[in-house]
Amino acid sequence: MNYIDTWTSPLPPGTMTDQLLPYAIGLLLAWPVVTTTLRFQRLRKLHKQYAYPTRESMSKMTDEEAFQIQKQIAQFEFPFIFIKSLQFALFRTYGVPSISTLLAKTTQFSSPETSLKRYTDTSVLVQEMVGNSPTSTRACLGLARTRYLHSGYRASGKILDDDMLFTLALFALQPIRFINRYEWRQLSELERCAIGTFWKSAGDALDISYEKLPSGRTGFRDGIQWLEEIDAWSEEYEARFMVPDDKNREVADQTTVVLVYMLPKMLHPVGMQFISFMMDDRLRKAMFYDAPSAFFAALFSAVLTARKLFLRYLSPPRPEFLRFATFTDEPDQNGRFFLIQWDGAPYYVKPTFWNRWGPVAWLTRALGRPRPGDEGDKYYPTGYSVPDVGPKYFEGKGRKQLDETMLELNGYRTGKCPFH
Repeated sequence: MNYIDTWTSPLPPGTMTDQLLPYAIGLLLAWPVVTTTLRFQRLRKLHKQYAYPTRESMSKMTDEEAFQIQKQIAQFEFPFIFIKSLQFALFRTYGVPSISTLLAKTTQFSSPETSLKRYTDTSVLVQEMVGNSPTSTRACLGLARTRYLHSGYRASGKILDDDMLFTLALFALQPIRFINRYEWRQLSELERCAIGTFWKSAGDALDISYEKLPSGRTGFRDGIQWLEEIDAWSEEYEARFMVPDDKNREVADQTTVVLVYMLPKMLHPVGMQFISFMMDDRLRKAMFYDAPSAFFAALFSAVLTARKLFLRYLSPPRPEFLRFATFTDEPDQNGRFFLIQWDGAPYYVKPTFWNRWGPVAWLTRALGRPRPGDEGDKYYPTGYSVPDVGPKYFEGKGRKQLDETMLELNGYRTGKCPFH
């Protein structure tokens, strides 16, 4: 055999595979290490950027810093669970008869259409508060509009101060509980402090009293102490007031219509099983809901565990250009904003070509649901103005009170530490 024959003769069967196999095995073994390193890189950077190494130092955390830390949690680290936790926080309030009875009387849950609109309006106001800097006009408008929508009910005693404090507690506590239970890592003390600091400040802006908390009169040391005290208080509150009532079930049933809205009808029973799975026994009892079957409880637990392990060891972190966003950052030429994503009816979604003919639109159409721009102005395709968000009979109202509240907020809401 000559030199040319030797050079051009094929490799024996299996030789190439044998040569590549060690590299493939090495890659498989190295990949979890690489993803883990990348996964925790953002957390390490966060702790370096906001240098609060001790509990004592965290007492100086500012409102703006707390917002930036929570923004990273919501848009990069745990966006799916963060959003779902806020949805379930609102849902949990319906297990208290004083809250569910008032909601039923307002007729906002009398039909799926009004409940879909109310769900979207509440989401918009919460997102305006959470998604924008605390010193921004948008965040202050969201807070001021929320105060106005509640003001008449609070003045008449239909909304109790304790119910307001309980709702605020859930918005602060549920993200921490859900993330620690279902996500790929636990929140650090810095992140928990940021969430406590942010929502304590938001409660101040919403004119919610903390007198029922042990340090409500003397002042809180930091966001963690505020969290610990409001957690203990809300647990006691639930034990006393989260009790079975027909109105709880009535409002919950209309809300579950929203939560399973984008599922095919044949999967609605599965969706209901998942909603029950995410409840605890106390909430199920208060709403007259059955516990999930053993099969579905095991299935959902396995899926959530698999998701946690996949994100922890196999999935690289979300890059900056894929940050999770739910609304437009800048207004259009008419000063209005739009939702980018929708879980229910497409309220406030701009009927762009993509939104009407993209993958989500085709799925929506296949389910027989309306797309952005359908049915004329019914779903507000021109977007929203924060001072008008809320039930239709509140549109265009409350401008004087809004201006007064904005003046008040602009006077003290400067992004500084809310504990000093």
